[in-house]
Amino acid sequence: MKKGGRLTKPGAERSGFQPDVIEHYQVETEGKLLEFLFSAMPHRKHTTVKNLLQHRQIAVNGTPTTQFDHPLSPGDKIDVNLSREFIIFRHRRVKLVYEDEDIIVIEKGYGLLSVGTGKANEETAYDIMKEYLKLKDPRNKIFVIHRLDRDTSGLMMFAKNQEAKEIMQHNWNNMVLNRTYVAMVEGTPENEKGTIKSYLKENAAFEVYSTDNPEEGQLAVTRYKILKKKAGYTLLELELDTGRKNQIRVHMKDLGNPIAGDRKYGAKSSPVHRLALHAQTLRFVHPTTRKEMNFVAKLPWRF
Repeated sequence: MKKGGRLTKPGAERSGFQPDVIEHYQVETEGKLLEFLFSAMPHRKHTTVKNLLQHRQIAVNGTPTTQFDHPLSPGDKIDVNLSREFIIFRHRRVKLVYEDEDIIVIEKGYGLLSVGTGKANEETAYDIMKEYLKLKDPRNKIFVIHRLDRDTSGLMMFAKNQEAKEIMQHNWNNMVLNRTYVAMVEGTPENEKGTIKSYLKENAAFEVYSTDNPEEGQLAVTRYKILKKKAGYTLLELELDTGRKNQIRVHMKDLGNPIAGDRKYGAKSSPVHRLALHAQTLRFVHPTTRKEMNFVAKLPWRF
């Protein structure tokens, strides 16, 4: 059941940083957490095991817990940090959805930059996650895989090492199986579903626009279908075949149904007081394990 012991990284001795001592266990049968810990660590006193649990030094599938009767299923992974309590991520603008040795998936709030623009010194999702990883180990690094617009909320992913980043970026079209967004647009498209295709180009004012000339822009393909209609607005599900800057926003303008709150691209109203665009699903092949990963972010309640 036991899978490993001390975690070390190259250069640990030179840096002076003492890595946490973490033991890894895998669950083989259903049961409760404390009972499993007693059986997995017979060499430790029951009071010692209880103290580890009480002080958030036990994590189930990467999530720290103090719940003694937490239900376990075969295949669950248990981490025991013998050095200190696990660092628990909390931030009002970012939700940590998933983390392992290679990747991090977050849900970014609207109004937050994904990465810095070099023009203003303001907090970004990249900064927030970098600080979190440095608390765990000052030598940890984080790499950008893809981005969301500042005012788009929803799922995005970072890599925790250069190899994972390169695998995802160099094989993006094959590794990313599905990305869907939900948008509230003004009016209602003529068709229940459809595909918008154009070549996108950016002008000197940093505004992206469509052209039919393939020599002038990058190909962008957006598929949409209507989910709901109400009070002059329509909720659309949007799927990207390509991932260009401002792609959905431009294509909704081209369709004649700009995203609510998107005054840059033709919207005349803002009923939810923000850009009504949310990255809802992210399904991809894990860069290391090659397993299929699927994440869904709850639709913002204002939508």
